[in-house]
Parts: sequence; C-alpha cells; structure tokens
Amino acid sequence: MTSQTESPRFGIDVSKRWLDIAEYGRSPVLHIDNTAQAIRGWLRTLPPGACHIACESTGTYHRALVKLLIGAGHRVYLIDGYTLSRYRDTLGQRAKTDRHDAGLIARYLAHEGARLRPFSLPPRAVTDLRALLRRRATLVRCLGRMRQSMEELPGFARQVRAVTERIQALIKRLEQRIAALIGTSGWGDPYRRILKVEGIGTLTAAGLCATFHRAPFGRADAFIAFLGLDVTVRQSGTQRGRGVLSKKGDAEMRRLLYNAACSTTPPWPPADPVPGSPSTSACSSADSAAPRRWSLWPESSQGSPSR
Repeated sequence: MTSQTESPRFGIDVSKRWLDIAEYGRSPVLHIDNTAQAIRGWLRTLPPGACHIACESTGTYHRALVKLLIGAGHRVYLIDGYTLSRYRDTLGQRAKTDRHDAGLIARYLAHEGARLRPFSLPPRAVTDLRALLRRRATLVRCLGRMRQSMEELPGFARQVRAVTERIQALIKRLEQRIAALIGTSGWGDPYRRILKVEGIGTLTAAGLCATFHRAPFGRADAFIAFLGLDVTVRQSGTQRGRGVLSKKGDAEMRRLLYNAACSTTPPWPPADPVPGSPSTSACSSADSAAPRRWSLWPESSQGSPSR
C-alpha cells in the first residue's frame, strides 16, 4: 500500500467513452466519463502535489486526458498495450476487463515506475505533422487495395477511375499541407539540409524533422532506439538467437526510412552473392543511415553535413 510520504500512483484504462481509474493499494475502481468536465472533476479530488499517473496509449482517446493531467502538474506515463499484455501474462491474471486493466496499470507503475520516463507533450507542429503523414499512409494503402480488388472486375472501370482520382487529389492536398506546415514551423533550413542526403525525399525529410523535434537525442543510438531500428539481443548460454528490430517507435517513420534505404540499396542479387536478403540489406541500410541523418541536425553535438 502507498505510504503517507509517497505520491499516490494511479492507473487509468482509457476507452472512447469511459475511464476506469485505480489507485495502487486501494479500492474500488472509479468509473467516469472520458470528457474534459468529468476529468477536471476527478482532478479536484486528488491530494495536493504531483501524483504519478499511468495510462495505456490508445491512439487518440487518451490525448485529452494526458493534456489535462500534465496541465494540472502531475507526472504522466504512457504504457503500450503489448507491454501490459505481457505483464498480465507474467502475473497469471486471466481476467481482462477495464477495471482489471486499470488495476494492472497501477501495479505496473508502482513496481516498474523507477525505470519509466514521464511523458511530455510534443509541440503542436510535431503532432500535426505526424498525423498528416499517418493519414496519407492510410490513403495510399487504401488506394492500393482498391486497385488490386477492382482491377479484374469488369464494368466498373469508370467508377474506379473516378474514386482513384479523388483519393489521389486528397493525397496531394495532404502533401501540400505537410509542405506548408514545414514552412510555418520554421523548419525550412534543417528540412533542406536533410533533403541533401541520398534517398531522402520530401515526406521522409518532413517526418525526420518532426522526430528531431519530438525529443532531445544525446547521441545517434538514442535516435535509432526511438525509431525502433535498434536490434534486440537473444542469448542464453551458448545459444545465440537471431537479432531482430525492436520496432518500438513510429511505424510510419520506419516505413519511410526503409523506402529511402531501398532507393540506395544495390539491386539484388549482387554480382558476388553474400549472405542476407533484400529485406535484410535494406533494414541494415536504414539502421546505418539513421545516424547520418541524425548528424545533420543542428542540435547534434557531432553534427556535420559532411557526415
């Protein structure tokens, strides 16, 4: 149970309409609406001082909650759903309900909070730019699926062409909005510097600008880990498992970097075959190229365009 001198620790399970709030070591679980008015009402019941509050990252449903919590001076931690799922399995917890998940989040924060880093709100331009990139990627996937699904269906060519043109026009508008946002954010100089890297296009450069402004990176390894391009280690005794990418960061940013790496990767198979595969080669290129892109950033202590 939380001592009197220790800040309370809360776990919040977030859904579109409701919030289930559990305080570690106490019961019962509080159930409120996921609205600004209800959240502010709950905040007024908290003890003075900064509380430690964790919630699951749920796309967009948690954003208003997190903004209000940070605005009230509390320390907020975001936990991904995969981590919570594995944690539930290690505890042998069979039930999965909103109330159980709130208690699980509170317990995770209480036991693992020392190794967690408090969440900080990104600049508005970063949030808007990442949202535009994700929406564009969604439209591109939908366009490809529609073309593949309808290409062998006779009698709909004109309708498919009309829908395709509308989607392409919407994609173009998103790209124009991204370019305008780069200009209004004052990121023009670093954006043009990143574009000088071989294989980097306008979308990848915009995504890298948003990533650089999202968090301070002391070294290239931190930047790689933030993107999820770091390689995991699996070994026990003499057994050495195959390392794979952690994929803990922004999936769309990894996709853009992978495509940029593919544009600079030699054709496969090479004249002198070497162990590996096209996918492995491109991933390796994306991993090794990330430090070069990081070194172009003005705030990098080792930054140098020649690198």
